[in-house]
Amino acid sequence: MAKCEMCGKTPQFGHNVSHSNRHTKRQFRPNIQRVKVVENGRLVSKYLCARCIRTLSKDAKIG
Repeated sequence: MAKCEMCGKTPQFGHNVSHSNRHTKRQFRPNIQRVKVVENGRLVSKYLCARCIRTLSKDAKIG
């Protein structure tokens, strides 16, 4: 299952709504990517969402 290791973001559920107002189930998946991050002075690979990657890149902690 897709889950961000930093913020814990997971897929959310909702409905597709057609023009005739029929509701079918759908999933909103977070944009999870594998990234190497500097943690305690060493590179560690983690699965992070795009928002967390942007936040970390502002602090330049991505290797």
